[in-house]
Amino acid sequence: MIFAPIIDALGLPPDARVDQRVPKKLLLDQGVPTAADKRQIQDGIEDMHWIAALKPTNIGVPDYRDAVREYLEIAILTVSFRQAAKPTRLIELIHRAIPYPVVLLSGQSEKVSLSLAHKRWSQGEAGKVVIEDIRRTSPLNMEALDAQEAQFLSSLALSTLPAADLFVLYQAWIDRLAGLEAASITGSFTLPTSAEHSTILRDGLANHARLQYELTTLRNQAAKEKQLNRRVELNMTIKRLEAELAELKTTLSPNRA
Repeated sequence: MIFAPIIDALGLPPDARVDQRVPKKLLLDQGVPTAADKRQIQDGIEDMHWIAALKPTNIGVPDYRDAVREYLEIAILTVSFRQAAKPTRLIELIHRAIPYPVVLLSGQSEKVSLSLAHKRWSQGEAGKVVIEDIRRTSPLNMEALDAQEAQFLSSLALSTLPAADLFVLYQAWIDRLAGLEAASITGSFTLPTSAEHSTILRDGLANHARLQYELTTLRNQAAKEKQLNRRVELNMTIKRLEAELAELKTTLSPNRA
């Protein structure tokens, strides 16, 4: 089972285990937006399992309630995708379909990704829950983890996480995903040491993705540009963005935490 190393790393208490198959009908009954989405669920998902439900009664962590969101439990699920499936959309649909915050382990082609997404009350529809940004790891080969991925895996244990409430607990897992993403840029895995550092890391990763996208676009434009003056102008912009990217890498490095 490709999910076993991560499930073991989470250190889930026996009382929290559910270990039940989740029928696709559960997703389809949640008001799937389009016919194409329904086809993706039917054709792209091999199987889903509800591994555990983390509640105050079985992990000793209080629930969380405020005007924005209500976390009464955290669901741990696995989903196996077929070879031709489009995981990005399916992962979003699964997070949207389940009213609780979800730790989703998705498997495809013998690799596993983790994804998490905070949820909040909808501002336009009373009682409805909507997802915020989805944080997702790149696919991990569990039989050939690099040093940063191994550190990430060892950081997931439930017993080592802050436990003020379920929101804080869930955020700690999100911070670990952000730390792994930053490690792919800096070469070093580190965890945010405060809420402020967590925000800096999140914003830095968003800016890194934006700069990478802009650089790819500009390089493609420069390669096709026929006018010399315009090509020089594009190359100057590229150099400026490359400098920004290098500075951002320094900001994301552990010694700047």
